[in-house]
Amino acid sequence: MVAGATVLALLAAAVAMGAPSLLILPLGREFGWDVATNSSALSVRLAAFGVTSLLASTALNAWGVRRVACAGLALTGTGIFASLAMTQTWHLVLLWGVLVGAGSGLTSLVLGTAIAGRWFEARRGLVVGLFGAAASAGQMLLLPGLAAVADVLGWRTGIVIPCGLLTVAAVAMMARLPEHPEDVGLLPYGSRDPRPAITSPRTPLGTGRILADISGSALFWALLGAFAICGATTSGLVQSHLVPFCADLGIRPLQASGLLAGMGLLTVIGSLGAGWLSDRFDAGWLLFWFYGVRGLSLVCLPFTDLSFAGLSLFAAVYGLDWIATVPPTARLVLARFGPERAPLVFGFMLAAHQAGAAAAAYAAALARIDLGSYLPSFLAAGALCLLAAAAILPLAAGRDMPP
Repeated sequence: MVAGATVLALLAAAVAMGAPSLLILPLGREFGWDVATNSSALSVRLAAFGVTSLLASTALNAWGVRRVACAGLALTGTGIFASLAMTQTWHLVLLWGVLVGAGSGLTSLVLGTAIAGRWFEARRGLVVGLFGAAASAGQMLLLPGLAAVADVLGWRTGIVIPCGLLTVAAVAMMARLPEHPEDVGLLPYGSRDPRPAITSPRTPLGTGRILADISGSALFWALLGAFAICGATTSGLVQSHLVPFCADLGIRPLQASGLLAGMGLLTVIGSLGAGWLSDRFDAGWLLFWFYGVRGLSLVCLPFTDLSFAGLSLFAAVYGLDWIATVPPTARLVLARFGPERAPLVFGFMLAAHQAGAAAAAYAAALARIDLGSYLPSFLAAGALCLLAAAAILPLAAGRDMPP
């Protein structure tokens, strides 16, 4: 039940996080706002998401999972629902930028990592993979349906869908989410301790103490850098620029959007598969292979015939690999830093992921303008992935052996 409520919360937050991107154009047509004005709200949203992902770990220890999750869902729902009445550009920035971004950051994979650390000793990789699949499904699978509703019935009707999901998720979190398994007389799933732990007051570790511990770890910095590269090569490059890259090759936008939709389906399969593998094989070696395969696919892409069939094969490989790095990373973080420190560590990694995505999206656009092609960006991204694979292996291999 705990995992189910968390999946629902992550799914709802992901739909709400992605919805403004789809509704920007109809909003602009109604109010006459230009693309720059609308995009400013999306930039604020990404920044707010990164900041609150960092704050979420401290809040989880101080206030508890249930309160933080419900606060995040409430902030996101308020931002989405109140936008039904917005008429000014500052309304857009406040509601879709600050509130939606901040609320989504509180219900990000930082929350999922905390739940996995508290409730699961075994199958942690699969659980994190499930949470990653929920976030992916919300961002890439459910949004096309939302876009279709908004196109036929208007953007205000489209708003109702994420609001409904957020409400159901908040109710589920309140009804089904004890803070710790010991609170309801249970052991973490797969725990070898034959006796239930005695419930006692928990004193959260201080943020300063956690920072002092993790900042001296080479593994932390390697994983942080790798996650920045992960964001740069997925959200920053492929998700942001695949459609215009295809347009340069003479492929119609509808076909290019189909490639992204196919990736969305495969990310769910890839995330669950990576979680299953993380429970059976060394997480360091898995990260080496996942980043390595991603890097090779990017490096090899410019040397193919760049036909629709070739791009479809690339999309299949890339879709399976898209979120595959999350479960082994989370497992390494939980094994090395422990359940109490893991949410803060993962918060830093999500912030690095967002920073890498933003930098890559901007750099790829500049490269397209200056060089007239996206191919150098794909080559550079592939080289970065291969660098991440080489850097992680000696630090991460053998650090986490499945029980």
